Amino acid sequence: MTAEEPRQTEKIAKRKAWAFTREGRPTFADALSGREGFNAFRRYWVTDNLWNVAHLAGHFGMKLLPMDTCSSLGATLGLFAVPRFHKVASQRARETIRALRPDLDAAGQEALFRENCRSQGRLMTEFSIVNRLQHSRDRLTLDGLDIIGEVAKSGPVIIVGMHLGNWEVGPTVLQSINVRPYAFYLPPKGRAKAWIAERVRSKAGLRFLPPGMDGIRPAIKILKSGGVVSMFCDEGFGGMIRGPFFDRKPHQEGNFALAIRLARMTGATICPWYSVRTKGFRFECRALEPIRLPASGDPNARLLDDMLLLNNAIEPIVRAHLDQWYFLDNALRPE
Repeated sequence: MTAEEPRQTEKIAKRKAWAFTREGRPTFADALSGREGFNAFRRYWVTDNLWNVAHLAGHFGMKLLPMDTCSSLGATLGLFAVPRFHKVASQRARETIRALRPDLDAAGQEALFRENCRSQGRLMTEFSIVNRLQHSRDRLTLDGLDIIGEVAKSGPVIIVGMHLGNWEVGPTVLQSINVRPYAFYLPPKGRAKAWIAERVRSKAGLRFLPPGMDGIRPAIKILKSGGVVSMFCDEGFGGMIRGPFFDRKPHQEGNFALAIRLARMTGATICPWYSVRTKGFRFECRALEPIRLPASGDPNARLLDDMLLLNNAIEPIVRAHLDQWYFLDNALRPE
């Protein structure tokens, strides 16, 4: 699919407004209100807290390991756990591989899946050590990232990352070029996981925007003042790939539409970047050419072309690195 295809007359599925709500804290009165209230109370105060202790122990325990050992442990755990305990996701991943890499034989497709399992596992354990890269810059190779810093000096920027390699290196990489963005932040499920994620990312220099529709106004304000906002346009939601489009019909349900609308409203330049794992806990980080949207008297008239322009920059990179792509275990949208 190319940006030149005349498809403006077609209807595009629209993005639905979404507001984030935090889980309520059940009280003792809830526990006495009936079976449903008691189960919610027990889950929040007992079951969830057992998991919270396990997550905290694992996170801080892995901090004691050497960096390469921690990463390798994750690869081993991922290859063991993903096919055994995430069977639905594994099946989706294999189906997605068959659809996107029909050039590979069955053995090649299975090898790609297994490498993705290793990558998924590394991501989990590396969360404990990723901020050590601030003092081990030799593990990061930067290719063209300076262009983001140069663009940010002259106006607002929307940094578009990809879920490749380990994207948590982003704040460290961007700090090296004197860029400290605000990012839409959706806390992971589980109180301990959410606390760990916010702590690690805050220490890396990331500043947070509220998730969902509550973050739109602050993002616009930051961009209109010449600031920098970071987001991702490759995404999976509810087991379905929202982006890239992978030759499916474009839609407004994902972050492609959001990034384009923010850029049109604020005059921001879109700067895509990504990281790929080279060996173990080492990464190469690359910036693509900045995207400056063509002038248009009616921005909405170009929405489809603009989304395809951004998709066509990102999709080839994701296709080339499916073994490291986080959302490989989501299904392709129906054609």
